[in-house]
Amino acid sequence: RAAHSLGVLCMCAAALFLLLGDAVSKHLMETWPIGQVIGVRQAIAVAIVLPWALSIGGTRTLAIGNWRLQGARGLLLLGSTWTIMTALHLLPIAPVSAIVFASPMFVALLSAPLLGERVPLRLWLAISAGFVGVLLIVRPGASGFAWALLLPVLAAMFNALRDITTRRLSRTDHSMSILFWSTLIVGVGGAIVTPFQWVPIDTLSAALWFIAGGVLYVAAQWTMIEALRLAPAALVTPFKYTGLVWALLIGILVWGDWPDVWLLAGALVIVGAGLYMARMPPP
Repeated sequence: RAAHSLGVLCMCAAALFLLLGDAVSKHLMETWPIGQVIGVRQAIAVAIVLPWALSIGGTRTLAIGNWRLQGARGLLLLGSTWTIMTALHLLPIAPVSAIVFASPMFVALLSAPLLGERVPLRLWLAISAGFVGVLLIVRPGASGFAWALLLPVLAAMFNALRDITTRRLSRTDHSMSILFWSTLIVGVGGAIVTPFQWVPIDTLSAALWFIAGGVLYVAAQWTMIEALRLAPAALVTPFKYTGLVWALLIGILVWGDWPDVWLLAGALVIVGAGLYMARMPPP
């Protein structure tokens, strides 16, 4: 179907924008506190989304059809944002991204009970393989195990629930409404702690980095919302795995973080499971 194909393309774009945004945020957190990075980035994002929404269809594009789901999505996005940002501050970008990209497994797992979408036996096997990939990366009990690796696992769960919520919310609310209110909720979450952590942004270069972070955030969230509106969640979410390639390249080229054999093995298992899921007929 044409809509399904467009949804896949949107999710691939979202994966790229997310990775670039994560790289910008990791760079910024080398100088500025996490709360400030989130708060300023979201303020920039709101400044982009609000006039964009009003130009499309006025205030009706921001109308809320389901207050409960709008609030839930915003809080889930806030939770995933804080856990991902903290993980990026503590760990290399590649393992964080690899684990977070396991969220499609959780989405497929939950799409049957929460969305009423059919999940065949072959998909259950792919989900199981994906979780094995996560375990290869995290390696609980290994001598090199770091508790910080549990943060991206938690973020993956937040992201899966957010995607499920987005799929349901897109039936009643405009994409721009979903984007705006979630962006605002995350921004408020960052703004609460920003005054206590403020470090001056005193150069043009720094300001441009923050602006880039806001633009990439909007681009990633918009394309993700559209992907989940256009196609079933279990179909499009595996294409987030395309971001793993960018995560590995950015980690090597920018920070010199070469992946170890466990990360590569886990990532290959996750990608393999995702590609298998993507080859299955739409539910």
